[in-house]
Amino acid sequence: MSTHQIIDHGAVEEARARMLSPRSAREAQRVMVCLCDPTRFKIVRALQATELAAGDLAIVIERSRSATSHHLRVLRDVDAVRGRRDRNVIHYRLSSDLTGEVLDAVGSAFDLLAPA
Repeated sequence: MSTHQIIDHGAVEEARARMLSPRSAREAQRVMVCLCDPTRFKIVRALQATELAAGDLAIVIERSRSATSHHLRVLRDVDAVRGRRDRNVIHYRLSSDLTGEVLDAVGSAFDLLAPA
């Protein structure tokens, strides 16, 4: 804790109220770190549009099936994506839990960078 004199107590209290618990901060870090990889970010962007079979996803993100599989595993580990097996094909979608919602929101925020 800092020994500096507080200038605006109200602002400091508002900011402190926005801080995550240590456990939530660790979970947020896991999710954000997984998005720092450009391939995983592409996967999230693709899955925002629709559910995709793993092979189709590899085509969309222009990666090999094996590389795509590796990145999907990382995203599954942080509960960012869910898979649904249909015989020998696995279809992926963004999770509908909080992690999926966060990734969806982050992905949508980058739409602001797209040229008009």
